[in-house]
Amino acid sequence: MAPHESDGKALAPGKPDDDTARELVLAAASQLFYARGFTAVGMDELRAESGVSLKRLYRLFPAKEAIVEDVLHIWRDIWTTGVTAQVEAAQEPREQLLAVYDFLASWFTSEGFRGCAFINSFGEVGGASGRITDIVREQKKHFQDYLAQLAAGAGAPAALAPQLAILAEGAITTAAISASAEPARQARAAAEILIDVAFHNSRTSR
Repeated sequence: MAPHESDGKALAPGKPDDDTARELVLAAASQLFYARGFTAVGMDELRAESGVSLKRLYRLFPAKEAIVEDVLHIWRDIWTTGVTAQVEAAQEPREQLLAVYDFLASWFTSEGFRGCAFINSFGEVGGASGRITDIVREQKKHFQDYLAQLAAGAGAPAALAPQLAILAEGAITTAAISASAEPARQARAAAEILIDVAFHNSRTSR
């Protein structure tokens, strides 16, 4: 845990600058929000976990929703980096599409897995926040666009991408509820069928 600031002045001469303080708050918020949700975590808890004074916390983030938005962008980057690394490690176009589900299988067995942070966010506060709804929708569109890019690279029709996306999204939700990695394997098996059918149809239509 980082050195704490008092609400009136820093307790130590090495008080972090604003950029560092912002990073401390967002790192704490990212962990707490994913584990317990936005509503259950208050600003006092963020202050205690980050070591940034409440006064400074409100100066950096005048509203809690601003923290939520920044955390959603952090989660988006983490997700994109993880999926991309798994996909790029595969050699063949078909295996790259299936690598998405290999990433899910690994993620589902990681400590603290609680499902899709974006679906959780939309379910918790999306209806009350247009901005959060927009960020969640942008992330889902970005994922589907990425699958469309992989499908196109493999010579598969564009219709394959939303089908694969739905399999992945369903697997994530089911895994969170069941506390099992089996949905990733089931989704991968279903994806293999969809991919092979798409490739077959693409070849026979030429």
